Amino acid sequence: MTDARIKADYILETPMDPARAAAILAGEQSSGTFMAVPGETEALKARSAARVERLEDLGPVPAAALPGGAGADRPHRRVALSLSWPLGNTGTSLPNILATVAGNLFELSCVAGLRMTALRVPPELVTASPGPAFGAPGTRRLTEVQGRPLIGTIVKPSIGLTAEETAALVDTLCTAGIDFIKDDELQADGAVCPFDDRVRAVMRVINSHAGRTGRKVMYAFNLTGEVDEMRRRHDLVLAEGGTCVMASANSVGLTGMLALRRHAVLPIHLHRNGWGYLSRHPSLGFDYTAWSVLWRLAGADHMHVNGIRNKFCESDASVIASARGLLTPLSAEQPALAMPVFSSGQSAGQVHDTWAALGTSDLIFAAGGGIMAHPDGPAAGVRSLQDAWAAAMGGMSLQAASKDSPALAAALRTFGSGAGG
Repeated sequence: MTDARIKADYILETPMDPARAAAILAGEQSSGTFMAVPGETEALKARSAARVERLEDLGPVPAAALPGGAGADRPHRRVALSLSWPLGNTGTSLPNILATVAGNLFELSCVAGLRMTALRVPPELVTASPGPAFGAPGTRRLTEVQGRPLIGTIVKPSIGLTAEETAALVDTLCTAGIDFIKDDELQADGAVCPFDDRVRAVMRVINSHAGRTGRKVMYAFNLTGEVDEMRRRHDLVLAEGGTCVMASANSVGLTGMLALRRHAVLPIHLHRNGWGYLSRHPSLGFDYTAWSVLWRLAGADHMHVNGIRNKFCESDASVIASARGLLTPLSAEQPALAMPVFSSGQSAGQVHDTWAALGTSDLIFAAGGGIMAHPDGPAAGVRSLQDAWAAAMGGMSLQAASKDSPALAAALRTFGSGAGG
């Protein structure tokens, strides 16, 4: 561990000499502070100080992106900055690594803008972290879906249905041929639809369908809560025959996720709700490819990446970069690959572009309105997505495929190539 280092890339905007600002960031996030202190010896700095590995001037910026910094009236510059830290500073503690690479440095007065764009971790950390237990191979084994994406959907209305009403909707979706269903992140353990009641009602339906068809639909139950609650809820899902649980990353935090992962024997579907407050300003926060590294190490099997032509503000390029990041190994020994989940306004019209950009079927393609609002019903909605993916992967155009698929043709008339809900 002595020579192992964690490395992070940032885009920094500052009114200060960039080299001086970079040194301040490195000192603040390791062995230094705003002035020299007793005990900060050369030997200590050699052992524990962060290093500035790269500093590239990207040119001037017109003004400070963030309020409250020093030198707001001075010219600002943007630089590409790489810092590294000895793994010995934090050990393999993911919460403390987060505090190191994304802690007080955002608040320094010399920072007029700061965004983390990449996080690279040593093999020692990957090996020591739990990582995904299932990923795509385990998810495919449980759902018996091979050679194509899992077609999924989200329970809608997001909240307000009772447990029995949710189960009735799941019955419809199972009959329609769905592979994967998830709770909305708003649905956890409210009075209208208590978690325990929902699990039992939904699993009665799913188990019944599995008994008839031989294939069990995967349902991701949202067990987000305190650690003891999440463990108990996981065990109920397992006891009722369920095959997936879901947690909201920004609600449970890394410690909650790690506790769940170390307890769980089911795949963990990780939702990123709240992602906008970490990412939406281009001069603040994280790129997804950096942020997601920690959650992959913590054990997420599935992670949301938004979708092509989504209903939110994220660009297609960002969506695809996020998905590719999840499918990029963190080390040769233990790749820690998570399965991308495409959602947010998806329908059959986005399938070809998703396939062309990503080139893999190891994903969950989730559509809400794209299935439930199909004019010929949910079964036709599912069929439209299955046929679109078969065409895309087989090299057939969407228009050609729609001639032989009434469900696909109706989807294109209804949703076009844009958001399907």
